[in-house]
Amino acid sequence: MRLFGLGEDTVTLGALPFFHAFGQTCALNGTVAVGGHLTLLPRFDAGRALEILERDGVTVFEGVPTMYSAMLHHPDAATRDVSALDVSISGGAAMPVEVMRAFEERFGCDVLEGYGLSETSPLACFNRRDRVRKPGSIGIPIDGVQLRVEADGELAVRGHNVMKGYWNRPEATAEAIGEDGWFLTGDVARVDEDGDFFIVDRKKDVVIRGGFNVYPREIEEVLYEHPAVSEAAVIGLPHPELGEEVGAAVALKGDATPEELRAFVKARVAAYKYPRHVWIVDELPKGPTGKILKREIEVPVMLRG
Repeated sequence: MRLFGLGEDTVTLGALPFFHAFGQTCALNGTVAVGGHLTLLPRFDAGRALEILERDGVTVFEGVPTMYSAMLHHPDAATRDVSALDVSISGGAAMPVEVMRAFEERFGCDVLEGYGLSETSPLACFNRRDRVRKPGSIGIPIDGVQLRVEADGELAVRGHNVMKGYWNRPEATAEAIGEDGWFLTGDVARVDEDGDFFIVDRKKDVVIRGGFNVYPREIEEVLYEHPAVSEAAVIGLPHPELGEEVGAAVALKGDATPEELRAFVKARVAAYKYPRHVWIVDELPKGPTGKILKREIEVPVMLRG
């Protein structure tokens, strides 16, 4: 509660499903614990969310990045009075820096990004309002929790928040948690000289193109900088010689061609990183929490290998 600044006067918009650790712990439990108010939205809809922000004087919004993007690009975003909104919490997936910047500018509130997993109950790392926030950073560990980056770049967590193990899966537990109590998250990360952590990408999502690692999040961040891009997801496509090729599925809010988007990224990243294949979709597949599901992205037939 101290991290978010929740109190009796807090009005939280509960737009996340409560079966998910983020929604249950941070929105429901956190607000109830301080005697605040929780206003609910059974199924997320950007227009309805904006309406509730205005109607109920919501002070705290918690959501995944796709929710922020949808609200930001909704026609009502410019007309709804959301001046009561003080802080927004992002989690569940990496927040594109451009989306965060634009949301803060449009709605006049701070967006604080945190990091965690169900296995870490769920929060492990968080940005503080009293510290300098760095673009793309998930902040510093919460009280009583330690984070470190392993030799291969994987982020590990140790603390009171780490689970005891997977139910009836001792082998999986032993693989995830070492004898010293460090839990391997499956995320590639880095830490700077100030102790701020940055998620590079999911370890399993890294595209290995001709022996070079391409981290999808880096390419997605560049795509989000294009004014016509609403959502973007970068994935690996099978390639007979390189092993994998970089591909990008993009949903638009304006006019752009795949060729234009490809050239836009090519001009901003190393030659081996830019997506050789870009295709336009109406929207990207999402799970119940609004998180983009890369495994369900439909790849054009001619690119399936």
